[in-house]
Amino acid sequence: MDEQPSAEPAGEAAHALDRRAELSEFLRSRRARLKPEDVGMPDFGRHRRVPGLRREELAQLAGVSVAYYTRLEQGHGRNVSTEVLDAIARALRLTDAEHNHLTHLAKPKQHKKRQAARPQQVRGSLRQLLDTLDGVPAYITGRRSDVLVWNRMAAAVFGDWSELPPQERNWARMVFLRPEYRDLYVEWEQKAIDIVCLLRMDAGRHPDDPRLAALVGELSVKSEDFRRLWATHDVKEKSHGVKLLRHPLVGELALQFESFRLAGDTELALVTYHAEPGSSSAQALRLLASWGTDATRAGASSPH
Repeated sequence: MDEQPSAEPAGEAAHALDRRAELSEFLRSRRARLKPEDVGMPDFGRHRRVPGLRREELAQLAGVSVAYYTRLEQGHGRNVSTEVLDAIARALRLTDAEHNHLTHLAKPKQHKKRQAARPQQVRGSLRQLLDTLDGVPAYITGRRSDVLVWNRMAAAVFGDWSELPPQERNWARMVFLRPEYRDLYVEWEQKAIDIVCLLRMDAGRHPDDPRLAALVGELSVKSEDFRRLWATHDVKEKSHGVKLLRHPLVGELALQFESFRLAGDTELALVTYHAEPGSSSAQALRLLASWGTDATRAGASSPH
């Protein structure tokens, strides 16, 4: 199946995320989570108006002037050197994903006009590959958590996305706006966190993407959970793990997932799921394979 989300909707071209605000809020949020004792600094018990390290303490740790760091935290980062960003990342104890996000926000790459808004393409050989993964739920995602292509088993497990309008084939919209996905994920909160973290990374790489800005705006209006998680400014990417599902037809599934960035386009990711051999989940997958896409319809009509 290779139906993709539609091109940029009319009227979105003027909208974009505020890169300076994103940089400012990200640095403040990372600074707020550190205490002096976390970084080996004395805490004399003085009243702190805000949580976490003060700007002057962070600047001291990074070896830059308070004025310089203050300008960076106010969103003025275009002329900052890589060495200074590295020092600030170390002082803030950033993960690799957070460090990359900081670099994208502070020193954005110049993209061709409207590049981020163009529909992403998946080559035919990858579509064929998905179809050959018999018994393995698999799909390919792109920017903004768009689901671009998927196989028969993915439809059996997660729902038949071909029945959704192209613009709705998006993990963020499905997880936050469609009740059936709250029912599907046993650990829904963790799935929601993972999606928001991925969107944050996209926002760092493509702050001028009008479709991303529109998506964030829509979810902020429609979902209190999204607004809460978006405000944390957390970024991370999970390349493997276990998802616990509550499928309406076969009950609980424990599926191990692997996510692979594609060499030809690192903004595309192939995601596969499999069950432990001999487990009840493996048995359930075989049952779903026999049903195919009809599993979704049968499950929707069965009692929960």
